[in-house]
Amino acid sequence: MLTVRELLRGLDVRLVTGEEATDVPVRWVHISELPDPTPWLSGGEVLLTTGMALQSPEQQREFLTRLADHQLAGLGFGVGFSHPEVPTALAQAAAEREFPVFEVPYEVPFIAVTEAAFTQLVNEQYAVLRRALAAHERLERVVLSERGLDALAGTLATLIGAAVLVFDARGEPLVQRAFRRTLEPEEVAALQAELFERRRVARAFLPSHPGLADRSLALPVAADGGGPGAGSAPAQSANGVGERIPEAWLVAIKDGGPLSDFDRLTLHQAVTIVALELLRGRVAGDTERRLAGDVLAGLVAGALTGPELARRLEPFGLSENVAAIVVPRAAGSTGSKSSRGSQARVEDALATALREEAAPGLVASTGQVTCGLVAGLEEAELFSLAGRVAHRMAMTVGSPVSLGVGRPVAGAQARRTFHEARCAVEALALGVAGSDGSDSNGSAATNGAVKVATYKDLGSFQLLLSLQDDEALRLFCDSILGPIEASEGHYGGELMRSLEAFIEENGQWERAARRLYCHRHTLRYRIRRVEELTGRNLGSARDRIEFWLALRGRELVA
Repeated sequence: MLTVRELLRGLDVRLVTGEEATDVPVRWVHISELPDPTPWLSGGEVLLTTGMALQSPEQQREFLTRLADHQLAGLGFGVGFSHPEVPTALAQAAAEREFPVFEVPYEVPFIAVTEAAFTQLVNEQYAVLRRALAAHERLERVVLSERGLDALAGTLATLIGAAVLVFDARGEPLVQRAFRRTLEPEEVAALQAELFERRRVARAFLPSHPGLADRSLALPVAADGGGPGAGSAPAQSANGVGERIPEAWLVAIKDGGPLSDFDRLTLHQAVTIVALELLRGRVAGDTERRLAGDVLAGLVAGALTGPELARRLEPFGLSENVAAIVVPRAAGSTGSKSSRGSQARVEDALATALREEAAPGLVASTGQVTCGLVAGLEEAELFSLAGRVAHRMAMTVGSPVSLGVGRPVAGAQARRTFHEARCAVEALALGVAGSDGSDSNGSAATNGAVKVATYKDLGSFQLLLSLQDDEALRLFCDSILGPIEASEGHYGGELMRSLEAFIEENGQWERAARRLYCHRHTLRYRIRRVEELTGRNLGSARDRIEFWLALRGRELVA
């Protein structure tokens, strides 16, 4: 960085006073003959003047005081015009303030001083730009090598010598990497609180915490990769102007001293790189979810079986035994826009809970349930894992969670563990099974926030689900559902859908009708028709359970 000492080194000028302060940086060189040029200066400049307006000692002292108070880097006084030498009063005031003043001879034009300064400043800026470009390329290589957001933050921390943190739009930390100095917890908490307050305004700012204000910078990261001032979605501000909501925040906190020009330039470039890494993560996650959805849909429909199913499960780390954990969609949300959002939250909560338990696998939704296929564990360990996952999900979604667990089976038989888990969680609504996840043996018990059912809780019903003879299972299903399927052609299909919705919504007329997009009176007519055709009573728990088993059995032999 250019200093007063370096600026004077190649010039034929004489330093009058302020030798101790000549190592201060020079931001610019300005020429003025005004008695008070400070309104047009921002600090850090070297001012050149001939002192035409400084005729009295009082004016000279006041002039020097203004410059020193405004944090200028120094004063170049041109002699041979209004003054044969630097005025004594001005030199004395400069000495008192340890302010650099140098005498510029008549033979040395001011343009020689400005050219010397500008040449060095341009060279400095060029050097900073080259360093920043090299840093940008290094960060790009981290993204292209798919090392993740943590590696990207660590590389950036090393490049600028600062702690680097990435927060989501709500101020929750995604990544935190220190350089040499570890941040205090209260500093991070204060930063989180300020980011939360600014979550709807995508503007760069200096954190206000006393320990961070002079050495940190927070920059919004936009979903489209734009820099400060851009964001992921528009929001209406108080004055009616559309603001952009950031997708994330990039924050840098120097270990010591303020951020340099190189630091700031690198951080502004890093915003785009962080946005790219977040986008890569989203695309990879969306692709994985689509593939998981395809595998689960094929598994449930019976289109994927045997060795082909086992092969399709291998990319998800499920190469040997697997077990299913099934979570139903939130009650009352069927068929609405909020329902799809609720299912997405359940998917995210289940995937996060499994990841936090170091049990990653395949997570996807099908129909009214979300399923997680995990690597097969010992029975006690599997039930314990399910209980912990249920508690984590309840804390994440902020509402009670029910889930079912199937037995560990070979990957080629994953359809069986899915149906067992699904039946187990549906049996909770029918009052057949239930556990709070605190036991490892699947014993029936419940609490307010978490309900866990396992294939063991199905009791004798699991014998039906585990029948190896498809023909025997088909005969059981036909004996109960055959009269409905054979009735009135296409209308028989409507009766089957109505029966399934009524049972899955636990006999709740309004919820079942909303799920079918029909009036509740229409649903009541259809259910009466089912009872007439089958000779059964859906008000009876026994008959409802048999219908439920027949519907699930039909899926197994489909």
